[in-house]
Amino acid sequence: MMYIYSVFQPYLPLLASTSIVMALASMIIIPWLIVKMPADYFCHHHRERHWNATRVLFYVVRNAFALVLFIAGFIMLILPGQGLLTILIAIIVSDVPGKYLVERWLLAQKSVYRSMNWIRRHYNKEPLKKPSKEDK
Repeated sequence: MMYIYSVFQPYLPLLASTSIVMALASMIIIPWLIVKMPADYFCHHHRERHWNATRVLFYVVRNAFALVLFIAGFIMLILPGQGLLTILIAIIVSDVPGKYLVERWLLAQKSVYRSMNWIRRHYNKEPLKKPSKEDK
């Protein structure tokens, strides 16, 4: 047991400061993204794409940012922060196959749906609409 502590001891300040930064960032970025989201975001069908060089670059940058958010959200499941909401935002920001179904599944979780609408209510925004079964 003492060996494990001595191995991780030099990293404890880094882990603590990373945890604090992620908690503060989640308190700022996540509500901002949820407030900017249209109320019917989860009710739309998949959109058609027209690829060009700029779009491909945007796709790569967007998915890299989403990966960072996903990892941070996963870490926040253990450390302080809004882990599930951060994972949801990572999925929303990303552009990968099957994303739409995962978003809808996460929104179907009562705690996620209530949390997102609580944030929107706090900023006087219309609540998110739950997609109907026909919207698939």
